[in-house]
Amino acid sequence: MMIPVRCFTCGNVVAEHWEEFKARAREGDEDPAEVLDELGVERACCRRMMVSHKDLVDVVAPYQ
Repeated sequence: MMIPVRCFTCGNVVAEHWEEFKARAREGDEDPAEVLDELGVERACCRRMMVSHKDLVDVVAPYQ
């Protein structure tokens, strides 16, 4: 789960692409820019948010 759900700058929903981006770019061997292109994330502000996001949900709430 990605928090925040929307881009801080433009307000576009970016969380809907987070799981696939994380699986392919962060945990896989694919180039993050190419993954974002394929997912349709075009705006620079949204791309920055996806690349720089640190998932803290597991750290803050480790118990399910």
